[in-house]
Amino acid sequence: MNRVQRIVFDTNVVLSALVFRNAAATHLRHAWQHGSCLPLVSTPTVEELLRVLAYPKFRLRAEDQHELLADYLPWTRTVHIPQPPPAVPDCRDPFDIPFLHLAAAGRAKTLVTGDRDLLALQGKTAFAILAPTEFLAQLHAD
Repeated sequence: MNRVQRIVFDTNVVLSALVFRNAAATHLRHAWQHGSCLPLVSTPTVEELLRVLAYPKFRLRAEDQHELLADYLPWTRTVHIPQPPPAVPDCRDPFDIPFLHLAAAGRAKTLVTGDRDLLALQGKTAFAILAPTEFLAQLHAD
């Protein structure tokens, strides 16, 4: 039996998949909506997504924000982050640490990100850290 990959998408990846309509973003959105992967979320990662969706530069009304969340959250699994959180490598950007904790606590196969600070940690975690295009290539190869 082939188990669905447990994946952590960072906020920018989710935002791109929800708001922008390029090919890679559309493929990511289809991947979670068709059950090709199981996105993991935690309270801190959802709070960040909510905060970012409300940025004035996106000009999203509250209804638009709710609609976008409805295209993502129903396909996710919430993971409780224990206290103390799991050990993760040091990261230059403290705002990236909740995604590392989520991937470790949720036993994710992959953390998908375009963030250079996270990508620099590839090989230092039990889970892969891949750019969206690398993740999509791997997903289609499986």
